[in-house]
Amino acid sequence: MTPLRTRAAGTVALVVLIVVTALAGCEDDSSPGAPVGPPSTAAVPVDAPPVRACYRIDVAAGLELSSAAPRVSCTKRHTSVTVRVGRIKRTTEGRVVPMESARAQRQVARSCKAAVDAHVGGTTERRRLSRVQAVWFSPSHPQVVAGARWFRCDLVIAGTATRFTPLPTMTRRLLESASALARYGTCGTAAPGAPGFRRVICAAKHTWRARSTIELGAGAAYLGRTAGKRADAACRDVEARRATDANRLRWSFEWPTRAQWNAGQRYGLCWTPD
Repeated sequence: MTPLRTRAAGTVALVVLIVVTALAGCEDDSSPGAPVGPPSTAAVPVDAPPVRACYRIDVAAGLELSSAAPRVSCTKRHTSVTVRVGRIKRTTEGRVVPMESARAQRQVARSCKAAVDAHVGGTTERRRLSRVQAVWFSPSHPQVVAGARWFRCDLVIAGTATRFTPLPTMTRRLLESASALARYGTCGTAAPGAPGFRRVICAAKHTWRARSTIELGAGAAYLGRTAGKRADAACRDVEARRATDANRLRWSFEWPTRAQWNAGQRYGLCWTPD
């Protein structure tokens, strides 16, 4: 399992309200003489959202920095559940780290991935092969201005490239069972790289399955020829151990993307027909 996205340093669009009380040749007829002050933040909620709250979001919403999706009952259709709520740490000098900064987002990403991993359980291999993912949200800019410093970690399961699959009512220890990947594993509508290939949850119609992960080594160069050959050979061995006809082996090794590589992923996926 990998986080749904890795955020880079960015900026949050700020909405600035500029109040001008007098301009040359213009008058303000609304309330002459009324005092003008900064916009009130009294109505802006700053409290952290509750753990175990459920929501109905899609992949596009899961990529946003903050979320305004309303809570829904966890006994009804929902696609995300909050498994941890934390607080952005200050620097060693005591300074507040901007919520949208790369430093804060790295902290949140690590914390949320660890929280989701602990929540669903299972082995590292099983989590890597599953469609279980972590998404995280920070307060909106008005909430940050009002003093909010929390972050929220949600568990989601990617069904397709655009939709999360509905979650069961109970998600704790979801991947503890050896049969969990039969439903929540990563599968494909065709061989990786082939026309018509789409990554789907294994509960959906599919023809190929991500069968195993292949370690590439911490020092391996991205797309390195030697590492690639070794990984492909290891993937072939995975297929050879399960195939009924040694003369008709089919497999596909999927290297991590450059973004995944830069984020620290040093393994690829071995795919075989299902």
